[in-house]
Amino acid sequence: MAWPFLRVILHLLQGLATCAVIFPFASTQRKESLVRNWSAALLRILRVCVEVKLIGATPSTQRALIVANHVSWLDIFVINSLQPCHFVAKADIRNWPLLGWLCEQAGTIFIARGKRRETRRVQEGLVTGILRDQRIAFFPEGTTAAQGNLLPFHSNLFEAAISAGVPVKPYAVRYLDAQGNLSEPANFIGDTTFIDSMMLILKARGMHAELTELPLIDSNGLDRRALSAQAHAAIAAALQAESAAHSHA
Repeated sequence: MAWPFLRVILHLLQGLATCAVIFPFASTQRKESLVRNWSAALLRILRVCVEVKLIGATPSTQRALIVANHVSWLDIFVINSLQPCHFVAKADIRNWPLLGWLCEQAGTIFIARGKRRETRRVQEGLVTGILRDQRIAFFPEGTTAAQGNLLPFHSNLFEAAISAGVPVKPYAVRYLDAQGNLSEPANFIGDTTFIDSMMLILKARGMHAELTELPLIDSNGLDRRALSAQAHAAIAAALQAESAAHSHA
C-alpha cells in the first residue's frame, strides 16, 4: 500500500504546484483542461475506472445547473474527469490538508450550511457564474449517503437555476466492485476520515465508477421545491433501474 499512497501524495503535490505556478497565468480553457486531466490521473492512480452512461439524454453543452447524488469525495473528481465544474461544498472541506486548498484553487464554492444569509450569498454567486457560462454543480443531499440510500434534497440552491433561467442537469453516481455489486469502500460516511477513505479505496484494488447523465429538467414555471423534487425522482429512478438491471443479470 505504501507505493500507491505515495503516488497519491505526489499527485496532490503536483496539483498544488500547478495551481500555484500555472493557474494564475492560464486561460479558462487551459484551467479546465488541467483540472480534467489531473482528475482523470488521480482516478487512475486510485484504480477507479469511470464509465459514462446516458439515459434518455444526449451529452449537453448548454447552460445548466448540475446536480448529483453524493457518495464520496471521489464524486467531484469523477464528474471533473468528464467536464470540470465549480462545485458547491461544505466549508469544512477547505480545512482538509492539501486537498482543501486544491479544491479552492479549482473553483470550489464553499458554503457554511444552515446559515440563511450565507445560502443567499452563494445562490447569487451561482447565478452570476452560470450567466458567465461556468459549469456550476452541487450535491443537494447536503452530505454523503451510503450507496443504496438517497437522502432528501435541500431545495434552496435550486433557486439559482430559476433565477438564471436555465435547466437542471441531473447525474446519478454509483461505485461498483468487480462483481458489479455496490462497492462499500466508496462510502464516505460517519466518522470516516479522508485518509481512512483513501486507504479503503486503495485496498479495494479496483473500483468501477458509473456516472449516468440524465435528461435536462426545464426550470420554467417551477418553484425550487418542485424542481428539487423532479431532480430527486430522476436520480432515484436511475439508481433503482441500474440496481434492478444488475440483480436480473
